[in-house]
Amino acid sequence: MTVSPLPRLGDVVLGRDVAGRTLRISGHPASGRVVLSIWQDSVCKATVRLAPEDVPHVVEMLTRAAAAPALATADVPEAGSAG
Repeated sequence: MTVSPLPRLGDVVLGRDVAGRTLRISGHPASGRVVLSIWQDSVCKATVRLAPEDVPHVVEMLTRAAAAPALATADVPEAGSAG
């Protein structure tokens, strides 16, 4: 597979679990899509093509997932405290 250049309209997010893993986010207005692709070094492992109307839902779910650990621990009583 030929390596695509970095997105002109978008960005790259470095993964924190595996060295060389990145998420590329690229906008393609001509085709009406936003593409999320997962890369390992110079190899594209997977892509998802979203319609623009899907993006707000994805952003909302990312925000909820990021807040979920904080919300989950807020409901857990501290060790040694009465519940």
